[in-house]
Amino acid sequence: MQVTETLNEGLKRGYAITVTAAELDEKVTEKLKEAQPEVEMKGFRKGKVPLSLLRKQFGGRLLGEAMQESIDGALSKHLEESGDRPAMQPEVKMTNEDWKEGDDVEVSVAYEALPPVPEVDFSAIKIERLKVEADEEAIKEALENLAESAQNFEDRKKGSKAKDGDQVVIDFVGRVDGKAFEGGAADDYPLVLGSNSFIPGFEEQLVGVKAGEEKDVEVSFPEEYQAEHLAGKAAVFSCTIKAVKAPAKAEIDDELAKKFGAEDLAALKSQIAERLEAEYAGAARAVAKRALLDELDKVVDFDLPPSLVEAEASQIAHQLWHEDNPDVQGHDHEKIEPTEEHNKLAVRRVKLGLLLAEIGQKAEVQVTDQEMTQAILNQARQYPGQERQFFEFVQQNAGARQQIQAPLFEDKVIDHVFDSITVDEKSVSKDDLQKAVETLEDE
Repeated sequence: MQVTETLNEGLKRGYAITVTAAELDEKVTEKLKEAQPEVEMKGFRKGKVPLSLLRKQFGGRLLGEAMQESIDGALSKHLEESGDRPAMQPEVKMTNEDWKEGDDVEVSVAYEALPPVPEVDFSAIKIERLKVEADEEAIKEALENLAESAQNFEDRKKGSKAKDGDQVVIDFVGRVDGKAFEGGAADDYPLVLGSNSFIPGFEEQLVGVKAGEEKDVEVSFPEEYQAEHLAGKAAVFSCTIKAVKAPAKAEIDDELAKKFGAEDLAALKSQIAERLEAEYAGAARAVAKRALLDELDKVVDFDLPPSLVEAEASQIAHQLWHEDNPDVQGHDHEKIEPTEEHNKLAVRRVKLGLLLAEIGQKAEVQVTDQEMTQAILNQARQYPGQERQFFEFVQQNAGARQQIQAPLFEDKVIDHVFDSITVDEKSVSKDDLQKAVETLEDE
């Protein structure tokens, strides 16, 4: 077998591989001898079928296997000896298209090698990490939100008209074409006006009603209503208003705390403070991560495989196009051409991706099985009722596992770098942190 270099320009590599007919024949013979003891054929005892007959029967198929194994073996040996790591799957083509049995096999191999990534002097990198403490004002705001969510409704004065946000207790019967329909009636139903929990247009017509009144509400079911026999049809709901109640915010006290699983108000405040500071820390980490990546982008420069940059730019352009065109669900649209801005962002992402991968490899950063399982379970919760199917899909799909593992690996590498550089904490207000986060979202 012969491997000859045909291209070595920048990161581009090209090779011509020749597998001789004699080598192929030898590999086919090895395969036949390996299988011979288990082969049974009419007229011969098991294991006694002549090689010549086996070659005639199975030689063609085994020759194809031998060719593929020889080429794969030659490429693997070359990559091991050269130390090259292809940026993408190598392009392998058979060059003697008029090949026939008995001829040498000639193949061309082309790929872009991943570049050597320079060492980073972490001692020269310095960033700030913002720190926000949960102050009394933030805790008070959170408590008020909890009290509002735990609100009760109390009867308004007799004769009061229902307002948006009030709760009306109603009996109702719905009819289409004068006939009541299944699921269209209820007694003592508590409906909060403005909650948009009923058919569009229903709640608005009950604003201004009083307890003891009767009112017909005329609406039309949406064209895409889940019950097909009602979709798009006009309906009349005969409503009896039994009560009109105003929202009453719950008191901020120990009873409220118990509703949310805390022992008392002091314990609830402590829980809120911990939750807020965890949220602040997560936001501050995101800001610090961006600052770190900006610094790494500045201090490191090396050649990038054009194929990776082009693929990343196309992906960015495609993703952003779909964000601007949310109504288009499929991918049968015209090709989206990357802009200069897309290409610039692709260069940054590819460079930083290769750099973080190199740093992680040298630091022996690993994503544990436990971390992967927890991440898969967290994502599975986004599919209520289908958690098991999602978990099994990920377990059987290498691409899906890689999509989950990649951000876990990146975050662990980022944490490793944080430990290797100078990070100064800076105390700021919640508003300052919010502005920093908004800056990230705008970029």
